[in-house]
Amino acid sequence: MIGDDGAKTDRKVVLPLLIHGDAAFAGQGPVAEVLNLSQLAGYRTGGTIHLVINNQIGFTTMPEDARSSAYATDVAKMIEAPILHVNGERPEELIWAAEFALEFRQIWGRDIVIDMYCYRRQGHNETDQAAFTQPHIYRKISGRKTVGQLYLDELVESAILTVGEGQEIHDEIWNGLDAGLEEMRKNEQEGNLNIYTGSTAETQPPYSHDPIGTGISLDRLQHIGRVLTTIPEGFQLHPTLAKRFVPRRGEALVKGGPFDWAFAEALAFGGLLTEGFPVRLSGQDCRRGTFSQRHAVLYDYESRERYVPLSNLSDDQEKFCVYNSLLSEAAVLGFDYGYTLGCPKMLILWEAQFGDFANGAQVLIDQFISSAESKWQTPSSLVMLLPHGYEGMGPEHSSARLERFLQLCAEKNMIVGNFTTPAQYFHALRRQKHSPTRKPLVVMTPKSLLTNPRAVSQVEDFLDDTSFQEVLADNYAFEKPENVSRVVFCSGKVYYDLLAYREENGIKNAAIVRIEQLYPFHLEAVKQVISPYSSAKKFVWCQEEPLNMGAWTYIRPRLKKATGRGIRYAGRDRASSPSTGSKAVHKREQKMLCEAAFSV
Repeated sequence: MIGDDGAKTDRKVVLPLLIHGDAAFAGQGPVAEVLNLSQLAGYRTGGTIHLVINNQIGFTTMPEDARSSAYATDVAKMIEAPILHVNGERPEELIWAAEFALEFRQIWGRDIVIDMYCYRRQGHNETDQAAFTQPHIYRKISGRKTVGQLYLDELVESAILTVGEGQEIHDEIWNGLDAGLEEMRKNEQEGNLNIYTGSTAETQPPYSHDPIGTGISLDRLQHIGRVLTTIPEGFQLHPTLAKRFVPRRGEALVKGGPFDWAFAEALAFGGLLTEGFPVRLSGQDCRRGTFSQRHAVLYDYESRERYVPLSNLSDDQEKFCVYNSLLSEAAVLGFDYGYTLGCPKMLILWEAQFGDFANGAQVLIDQFISSAESKWQTPSSLVMLLPHGYEGMGPEHSSARLERFLQLCAEKNMIVGNFTTPAQYFHALRRQKHSPTRKPLVVMTPKSLLTNPRAVSQVEDFLDDTSFQEVLADNYAFEKPENVSRVVFCSGKVYYDLLAYREENGIKNAAIVRIEQLYPFHLEAVKQVISPYSSAKKFVWCQEEPLNMGAWTYIRPRLKKATGRGIRYAGRDRASSPSTGSKAVHKREQKMLCEAAFSV
């Protein structure tokens, strides 16, 4: 079988098997999304076998109230997957269906569905009384023999088994289950960890604020940069990229800067690829980048032939994968999250077109990304890239709902960052693979900062002995730091608005401190950064988001503990919508919050 990158990939050695309920298969949107993934480059599995346990009822809802189609499995017709409807009381027919499904999958590499028609003998659980809502059908079920008894009767009638032989088989199985239960109870009472034998739980070192060296050598950086800026002979690049994008990178490489956000990202990927770490990036339009910033895949202007610079670093580099996904959040994020569990060595990133698009994947974030390590001891180093920042583009393109992620933060379960420099982004990505602990990383990625001439880094910011800084001090050269009377804390893009306002108004007694990593919060680093400002009496948190959103309610008690003083707020008022839809109103609000940061 040919893989998505043209190389041979043997997908026959692993069998993807999904087990569904009939009500969920018909009713849940991600089912259609997953089916739509099945033949797309970057998301193929070589065919998945879907087994639908069709109890002909949801919780208490009958089929006529649960779907508009004749069968619960009709959604699979969208990809023309074969659907086998099988009687759940006929074990041998079920075996035939399973073998047929496996053979079909192995030959054709496509999805197939087994719709096993059966019923629930009990209610939704053993204590539920199903007869409350389905009295007639449950009277019939209660008087019906079990599947095991029906099959035994058939075997006895066919002279394959005697009643006694059937009972012996039943007793052997039942006694084995009883013995296992008794052993588990005994181990549990004795505190014997044998109860967990075979567990897939993973333990890892606790999260540490200690810096992790993630810089690279100048030689390695220069090599990666040269590959990124070298176009194959005869390859006709789009005129805009040929005149601006590539030359700008080449110039930065020669002069030692400035390096913008996308260049820093490519350098981070390149460094990992040449150090033995594969990289995968997926999401809607992520090859080019929603804001035309990335261009991880270059296209010939005439032939549309593709060239991927990061796949041409060296003969022994690791694999670089970048895929434009279907317009799905839940299914694609779930696919990439699962990928991190199966390929822990790989840096795997999912990028939303805009940060608020993560709304469609909230179930995955709540059920798995934020809580799986606590629930099942299954760590993940997934990176979520969520464009965030108030640019006057309206409520649907402003906020990645930072407050939701911070509300989910506890027990060092994930890392949430809102970075202000390309180098910080570079080090945060590389830290994901060089850290001894695996944690999901949620990044509020920028939009306007992608091209902001001030949001850049220099070559020395990427080299050996450099690392990610969870808190960034004010780099303004105060004549007497002890005379600073106000400290403004912020995170992300608003820093540059505050910086411009301070310069335009000649303010020299206020320091701006950047909280680059919101969670886990580095209390001691904040204390250290503000220690030179011994005379400061006013401490302010400034954010772009409304008062009831953003980091305010999360950060306030932490900053109060770090400063020993009350924290003032500078930002938008409470709002039901993430932002205004008016560009003029946005500008007015942005000006007001900057003014408030230096006056409240």
